[in-house]
Formats: sequence, structure tokens, C-alpha cells
Amino acid sequence: MERPDKPQDEVTRLKTLRALNILDTLPEERFDRLTRLAIRLFGVPIALVSLVDADRQWFKSSVGLGVDETPRDISFCGHTILGNDMFIIPDATKDKRFADNPLVLNDPNIRFYAGYPLKSQNGSKLGTLCIIDKKARELNKDDLEAFQDLASMVEQELLSVQMATLDELTKISNRRGFVMLAEHCLKVCTRHQIPASLVYIDLDKFKIINDNFGHTEGDRALIAFTEQIKSAFRESDTFARLGGDEFAILLTQTKKEVAENILVRFKKSLDKYNQESDCGYDLLFSYGIVEFNPEKHATVEALLKKGDLLMYDCKRQKAKTQ
Repeated sequence: MERPDKPQDEVTRLKTLRALNILDTLPEERFDRLTRLAIRLFGVPIALVSLVDADRQWFKSSVGLGVDETPRDISFCGHTILGNDMFIIPDATKDKRFADNPLVLNDPNIRFYAGYPLKSQNGSKLGTLCIIDKKARELNKDDLEAFQDLASMVEQELLSVQMATLDELTKISNRRGFVMLAEHCLKVCTRHQIPASLVYIDLDKFKIINDNFGHTEGDRALIAFTEQIKSAFRESDTFARLGGDEFAILLTQTKKEVAENILVRFKKSLDKYNQESDCGYDLLFSYGIVEFNPEKHATVEALLKKGDLLMYDCKRQKAKTQ
């Protein structure tokens, strides 16, 4: 049996998936109607909307299968999310990657499998729409087109979930998405005694950019600042646009003094961008850093509030020297 590899963007992929806050939720008609439609269209006994978590695949919608999840290392869907197109196994008993897979040897006795990767807005593959048969078969050209259309409908439903946690302009998490992700991260940090620090950022003189160059240019500035954050910080860090010109970054395995050094490097990187961009203004920011203490910060909102206060202290100190 061949276990599926991890996608290159695994860290980002899992963050994107968990930001949806959809894992282990109750069935929803908008997904169930699509798996029922797949059953009718393709005459198969099993259809799933499968979301691939770190160590499992969990089924948001399941028709014809009596379990809610299976291990990722034996999943067919784990292989599907490694590609961009349909993944088809006409007869699993004749495919050396799957012939001795427990899902082939035992219930549900998979023979035919077809899966299509479900992509998020950032391109990460969150899971699949898949159909399964207990007998070998093929799909014709019309079947392939219909299946892709159905998968696109599932993607649209996932997108509607994602949009509730995504900032429309910058395409990173909004405040709601950040809180969901940060809660998960901080639980892990508390359990394993891992240090974490929150950085609360506010752009300086952003109103002047809007007033002098217009709101369209102001939007470009926010997007550019977001891209600088994405380039400067680690993939494992969680960042968001909280609203307006305010951003937050949660750095795990990072004490406050290390976070300070990272911000110094970020400022140098941003200074270089300002010199090279030649857009008529500079992107400047004030920030506050809070080291997470589970005894002091019972919630993510408490951590954000403290970071906000420290950021405004920084802004006031700047105003005194200008």
C-alpha cells in the first residue's frame, strides 16, 4: 500500500481548512444534496464530500458509508489532493498503490474510485468530492465533465463558508477567522507549554494615503502591506486583517524578545519595499507585542485587547517625537 504524501503547502492548507470551522460539524443540506445528486448521476453506492485533516479524512457529507472519518494514511482522497485534476482508480485491486489497502480488502470494499480536489481561494486543496463503487468501472467524457461541474458546486459551497472568515480585499483571515485559528493554536500552546506572542499592527498615516491618493490607492496599499507580511513571516504564523488598517499576527514557538527581533527585520524589509516601490508614500506602522500567558489571557479577544493598547502606546510615543 502506498501512503499519500503531504502537499507542499500542508501548513497553509491545514490553517485554511481549520479557519472554516467546519470540521466535526453537523450535516448540511447544501452539501448533502450534492452527494445525493452524485449518487443519482453516476449510479454509485457511495458519494462523499471529504475534508482532509492532519491525520484523518472527515466526511462533511456522506451517502452510503457508515462512518464519519477514516485515517488519512489509508485514504484515496489523500492522494487526490496532491494533484489539480480528477484522480481515478478504475479497479483498486489491480493498482499496486491500493491493492492491499484496508478499504479495498475490507468494508467498503472499494474497487472504483473517482475524486476531484476541492480548492480554496488561496489554491490549497481542502478535500475532495468523490464517488466510490464496489465494482470496477470507467467514466466516459460526459461523466468527467458532469463530475467536474458537481465538484465546482461543492467548491462554491465551501467558498461561501470561507468568505465568512476571509477578508475580501487582502484574501487573508478577517477578525472572525483569526479568532477561530488563534483559539486552536493557543490551546495547543497551552497543552504543550509552547511560547506564543501576538503582534497587533496599525498602519501610520493611512488616512493621508486615502485623502491624497484616493481610496483605490488605499486599497492597493493594504494589499501591498499584506503581501509584505506574507513574505516576511513564517508559513506557520497566523495573520489577519482585523478591519480598516489594523492587522494581527500570532507567532507560535516565539517569546516576546524574539518577536521584537522579527519585527525589526520586518521593518527593514518594509523600508526596502518603500524605497523600491516609488508610489509617492511610505507604508509605516506602529505595533504592540504581547507574550501569551494562559493565566492572564483567557481568550483571544483578551490578547487582542492588550495588543491594541500597547500598539496605541507606541503610536503616542511616535507622535511625541514628531
